Amino acid sequence: MMKKITYLFLTACVCSAFLTSCGNGMENSDSTASSAAVEPVVADVASLSKESHGYGQGVQTDEQNRTLGALDFNKEFGKYNAMAISEDTENITLTFDQGYENGYTSKILDTLKEKNVKATFFLVQDYAERNPELVQRMIDEGHRIGNHSVHHYSMPTLSEQTCRDEIMGLHQYIKENYGVNMTQFRPPMGEYSEQSLALTDECGYETVLWSFAYADWNVDDQPEPSGALDKLISAAHPGAVYLLHSVSSTNAQILGDMIDGIRAKGFEFN
Repeated sequence: MMKKITYLFLTACVCSAFLTSCGNGMENSDSTASSAAVEPVVADVASLSKESHGYGQGVQTDEQNRTLGALDFNKEFGKYNAMAISEDTENITLTFDQGYENGYTSKILDTLKEKNVKATFFLVQDYAERNPELVQRMIDEGHRIGNHSVHHYSMPTLSEQTCRDEIMGLHQYIKENYGVNMTQFRPPMGEYSEQSLALTDECGYETVLWSFAYADWNVDDQPEPSGALDKLISAAHPGAVYLLHSVSSTNAQILGDMIDGIRAKGFEFN
């Protein structure tokens, strides 16, 4: 009996040694089962390619106006819980990257409320720290808060541990300060490797890229509003994931008309 107890004790100790920072950051009521499951995943992650890729949806589309780059990304990396275009073909997903505040987010939120549209706002930690009232308003009005990392580093350039820290550091901050458990991650600058996607999945996150984006981020060189509006509406397609930047004065100006125009084409926003 004593030998059996000793064996069980040593087995439990070995299993517990495999806990990772991602496992510690996410809630789990069965730590022994979690640690036993994590070990082979970590071994697989370490062997995956660290080659850096810069994502872009491209300009080529299929017969449904879906960007081929987004479809190819889903096909190649969906196994890591990563996507660039949604399988929900009846709805459009509207997302905003929040690197810093430029004075337009309140207007964007006003328009979303007026049009009864929910969006996802991908935050970096500095934004969440500096703009608590805006972040709380996003939450209160039913929008999703997404993880855009602590420091906005290029994920494939980081060590495995730093990659985890960038994801889980912001996860813990948002959970502790806003009571939200985020589940979606957008890699900064759209840069990723096979390994960084697998690490993100290991941390309990879905990687969300996009199937439409345009040059809206340069505050000193904003797109002309009417041309931008035409581009945004004409790009609509089943399962579209739109990436917009809230620092854009053009986006704030045309958002309501964009929503109306996309709805007129038969789409709704999820």
